[in-house]
Amino acid sequence: MHDKPIGIFDSGVGGTSIWAEISDLLPNENTIYLADSKYAPYGKRSKEEIIELSIKNTEKLLEINCKIVVVACNTATTNAIKVLRSIYDIPFIGIEPAIKPAAIHTKTKKVGVLATKGTLSSELFSKTSDLYANNIEVIEVIGTGLVELIETGRINSDEMHTLLASYIKPLVIQNIDYLVLGCSHYPYLIPILKKMLSDKVTIIDSGEAVARQTKSILNIKKLLNPNLEMGTHIFYTNKDADILKNILRKSNTKLNVSELDF
Repeated sequence: MHDKPIGIFDSGVGGTSIWAEISDLLPNENTIYLADSKYAPYGKRSKEEIIELSIKNTEKLLEINCKIVVVACNTATTNAIKVLRSIYDIPFIGIEPAIKPAAIHTKTKKVGVLATKGTLSSELFSKTSDLYANNIEVIEVIGTGLVELIETGRINSDEMHTLLASYIKPLVIQNIDYLVLGCSHYPYLIPILKKMLSDKVTIIDSGEAVARQTKSILNIKKLLNPNLEMGTHIFYTNKDADILKNILRKSNTKLNVSELDF
């Protein structure tokens, strides 16, 4: 059981930002990643669709003997993880916007959240905001179109720069000092965002926290892999393997990327 892989899924290639944090923290763990790019982005789908897709991905990861499932998608976590936990007897790790640290540390009392419609309109996001951010102003921006550009390999395109600027400028005007990234795709936009924001604005994503939580749960469940060899990593996508390979090209790890119908 210990050497079985950690299963990770997202609505496309974005969750590889979470995978990178997990593999860095747990280098001897094996992983299997599902990029559900055929149905990306989840953020514009109904809650019922998101739950169905999350179940589909979970079934595939269980079919290939994963010992834990990381839902590396904010929209799937906020809309479906409660259902997944009620159906399956396996640990699930979720991801949601890191409102808490931003709310604790903000000096201007204004925090920006860039996320998908599916995340921002979810019950879980609303509860988290009410719990941690009731004394600050949370300025929510729906990043319509950003996932689609990332999924088609256009991260550094003129279209991306123009679209992202239209979302960020209003946040700058309102004097935010923290920008919370509420989609696992968005960490790939950090180099562009840093050019658009002053050095007084801190960008927060959830990847490192998710990796720490994954390690903690594996330890509690006594599922950590005792093998000291480097883990193996398998990536499946149901759309375009070249885009996934391109996203992963900077990794120093030997990767197996292929297309799979799921």
